[in-house]
Amino acid sequence: MRQKTGSGTSWEKTVGYSRAVRVGNVIEVAGTTAMDGDQLIGQDDAYAQTKFIFEKIEQALKDLGASLEDVVRTRMYVTNIEEWEEVGRAHGAVFKNIQPAATMVEVSRLINPNLKVEIEVSAILVSE
Repeated sequence: MRQKTGSGTSWEKTVGYSRAVRVGNVIEVAGTTAMDGDQLIGQDDAYAQTKFIFEKIEQALKDLGASLEDVVRTRMYVTNIEEWEEVGRAHGAVFKNIQPAATMVEVSRLINPNLKVEIEVSAILVSE
């Protein structure tokens, strides 16, 4: 069984992707940024962007019958690795007790020059 959820942006149809896809007990959440429609949440603030991203990811997981507790892996792409502590602090606030495998790498840029962070996660529902 394949389920998917979207964020409702026009890009999903144009590019051909879903916010998240569930196949069986595995959920993959696509790269998620701090864009809320056309509005950037947390301009010039890596912590605020990361916090908002995890709220969006949490909702995508919920749409597919999962929660943050099911996350087993996070991948964080940052445009300035010197801001790793801000991004890491927001990650830690969400995953302090869950402690998924995590990767953070610096990239040269994201699709919008004001984005500081993009995050994707993998989740497995063990109760399935």
